[in-house]
Amino acid sequence: MTEIMERPVTAPEIRAGRRPLSEAARAALEAGTADNTRRGYSSDWAAFTDWCATTGERPMPATAETLVEYVAHLIATPSARTGRPLVPSSIRRALTSIRAAHRAAGATPPEAIGARKVLSGNMYKHAKAKDPAARPRTAAPATPRELSAMLAKVDRTTLKGKRDAALLLLGFATAARVSELSSLDISSVTEAEHGYDVHVYRHKVREWTDAPVLYGTDPATCPVRALRSYRAALAEAGRIEGPLFVRIDRHGRVAAPMVRKGRVIGDPSGRMTGEAIGDRVATLADRCELRGEWSGHSLRRGFATAAYAAGSDLLSIARAGGWNDGSRTLAGYVQTIDRVKNSPLKGIGL
Repeated sequence: MTEIMERPVTAPEIRAGRRPLSEAARAALEAGTADNTRRGYSSDWAAFTDWCATTGERPMPATAETLVEYVAHLIATPSARTGRPLVPSSIRRALTSIRAAHRAAGATPPEAIGARKVLSGNMYKHAKAKDPAARPRTAAPATPRELSAMLAKVDRTTLKGKRDAALLLLGFATAARVSELSSLDISSVTEAEHGYDVHVYRHKVREWTDAPVLYGTDPATCPVRALRSYRAALAEAGRIEGPLFVRIDRHGRVAAPMVRKGRVIGDPSGRMTGEAIGDRVATLADRCELRGEWSGHSLRRGFATAAYAAGSDLLSIARAGGWNDGSRTLAGYVQTIDRVKNSPLKGIGL
């Protein structure tokens, strides 16, 4: 949200009795917003202001009519990145970003009822046409069955293979977001009688947790064994401190420099980014020809799905994985199980 807050606001744009936020207040507000959310809001706001510049619309204070026009533009215009119009969830976030920018600047947020009606009508049109665009795109869950398939494609005699196995199994066992996995250090993991405790900062709920990682019944999918093997291999490579999950090239070199156009890029310590972790999960899923949308979030969703299917309650799952109590996102993850398990057709006498 940095870019959103940096824009100076003139007096007519401010609600009566309000003034722009001070630099200290802006910094405090920014610190309370998740990094991914802040980046998404900033990107959305930049796209909106670019569109306003080409159409002559005023970005702030924007009107309800401007939002209607903008949504009509988004549902009809392919994005430069994908070649397809934005999915409905991305358009909804764009509306939220625009309104958040107004609130951050002390301006009255534009009414979004009309814009949301345009989006709803477009979704209905796609649904009637049986267009796949009408279906929400969600990460496929990596349950133990899928993890086993992916691990079978990993050469666990190599340092890179040991890393990939630990990444998959630790990501699943801790239900970590890719940003949380990326931020782990070697010192974040401590031996325990039950296996390991992983000190992880849950970004969304703003809490540190010690996630217990237990021994598995199958050595091939045991997160404790996989992590122990990887840590030992890292130590042999001379890495006893710093980031836990690091870049490893095809020659087995740790944190080899990455160069783009003659310039060294990437974390000099070799820390894998959240995007790199997500790409690794997707690559391993692709090797197995697994169907669906695969990303780093598949590990987190797979944990929730498998735990619920095994009988854990939603509150225990939420607190183990850093979801808010009563999370609608978590409830959505387990719907695929509930729709059969708790179907009204059960015992109805057919």
